[in-house]
Amino acid sequence: MIRRLQLLLLGAVVVVAAFSTGLAFLFYLVYLGLLVVGGSYVLTRLGLSDLEAGYAVSQLSGHVGDRLRVTYTLRNTSRVPKPWLEVHNPTSLPSGLPGRAISLGSRTERSWLVRTPLTRRGHFRVEPLQIRTGDPFGFFESAATVGNGVTVVVYPRVEALPQWRLPAANLDGSHAMRERTLQTTPLVSTVRPWAPGDAFNRIHWKSTARHGEIQVKEFDLEQTADAWIVLDLERSIQTGTGDESTVEAAIRVAASVADKAIQENRAVGITIAGHRIAQLQPDRGGRQHLKIMQLLAAVDGDGTMPLTETLIHAVPRIRRGMTAVVITPSLERTWVKPLSTLRARGVACVVVSFDVGAYARHARDLELRRHAKPSVEEDPDEAAARSQRMRALRHALAEFDITTHLVSPARPLGELLAG
Repeated sequence: MIRRLQLLLLGAVVVVAAFSTGLAFLFYLVYLGLLVVGGSYVLTRLGLSDLEAGYAVSQLSGHVGDRLRVTYTLRNTSRVPKPWLEVHNPTSLPSGLPGRAISLGSRTERSWLVRTPLTRRGHFRVEPLQIRTGDPFGFFESAATVGNGVTVVVYPRVEALPQWRLPAANLDGSHAMRERTLQTTPLVSTVRPWAPGDAFNRIHWKSTARHGEIQVKEFDLEQTADAWIVLDLERSIQTGTGDESTVEAAIRVAASVADKAIQENRAVGITIAGHRIAQLQPDRGGRQHLKIMQLLAAVDGDGTMPLTETLIHAVPRIRRGMTAVVITPSLERTWVKPLSTLRARGVACVVVSFDVGAYARHARDLELRRHAKPSVEEDPDEAAARSQRMRALRHALAEFDITTHLVSPARPLGELLAG
């Protein structure tokens, strides 16, 4: 704006001087200025006329580590070329969406693809496409907004847990793992040729017609040990920064365990002690998987309720035959007692704890490397006290025969949650 005022003032001075002195050179400057300014105005006004533009987002949801693909298309339907166009998508995605400056000839079209990594979970906005043009001298500018904004939901990273096993639940007529049975159950595993002694009500008629011989169904025992996940996000016990923090690691563990359990056709419920208590009742299938991932994408380590109160709140909802999976970085022992009461009700328990000291050291080392400073040794007394609290917690859990897994930074969950 200041530059335009300066140019306007200079132009007025030249015009007054030209008419006052009558010098041909000054009139030449006046005509040249009118030509340049007028041409710049016309060029800017025509810069966005007869222009078609749009963008398409490949997906509105994904997991951390996926790539979001955005396709842009600009088409000039007029005979007037567009010498300069600036295309940009404002977004709250951490990695952003790079803009581009292009030119379009008469009746031409340009398309390009942008791939951006999804590096952080959460809900992010991709705003409408913004197109801007102007003149080479910067006198005028024209802008337009195209399309509607969309929301992209980034779910936490799900890691494979090939060796993860939920404990067996004490229910008659069921089993913690898939097991073949002669009984008729809701779980049909496969078909096989008929053998003497097979009941006629086990014949699978479609397979019989397809194979040309009688096929009968085989059944698995119904799996128990349906999971109820308790995720502790109390603010005061979290440590670490970024992706290698106890908050992100705990959410990653919850997402991976839920994904594994749902793949095994188990019912999964969840209690999250974040800013407020969030709960999902146990259910199976893809819809429950989506609900859990959407919930985990939105939570943060800002809870105020201790784990003891969270367990007291969740215990009445955990029925016999389920497995309670408690995910917490807490080193307190007060929550072990309410957890132990579940065993008397036929509920198995698994605790996923975190090496809080390792996460704190990892965060400190990252910060020092970022500022190019030498590493600093941790206070020995503080490290010894933390180690003692960790051993006391593990001993308290072992007294009640509660399975415990320890998660540390920069190591795959499939290795840490094995067995």
